Amino acid sequence: MTDDRATTERDSATGERPIAVTLENRLMGHGIYLTSFAWKDEGEPPAEDGAGIELAYEVVTEASGITRNEVGAVLRTLLTIGDERSWTPGRLEVTSLTTEGDVRGWWYVEREWFEQLGSDLSQLEFSQRVLLTIKNYRPEHDSS
Repeated sequence: MTDDRATTERDSATGERPIAVTLENRLMGHGIYLTSFAWKDEGEPPAEDGAGIELAYEVVTEASGITRNEVGAVLRTLLTIGDERSWTPGRLEVTSLTTEGDVRGWWYVEREWFEQLGSDLSQLEFSQRVLLTIKNYRPEHDSS
């Protein structure tokens, strides 16, 4: 996994592993392997509320496109980590890859959706919004 700020060391103040390492470890149990994690807002401390994230992962699946299950696993895991650390993620931009590294598709979550989840936005509404962002890569549109 690539992240210039995520190391395997624990945070000296909290004793916790960085969010990227915790996410990577927990997603493996779902057959999702984090290949990159980067904080979008260079000026913000990584655990600050609203810090944006870009991540990519590989999945072991025969499905050619992104599935609800993988999106749900990533989101549930990230939200659980956020709950444990009293932290709310910012905009999340995700790329899904095959085990060969080919792009399967992309999806995202707006910062406001995370902030509104549980108050102005039900879990169902949140999930529906996220699922509508999925863009599956179509190799037949490739000019090669």
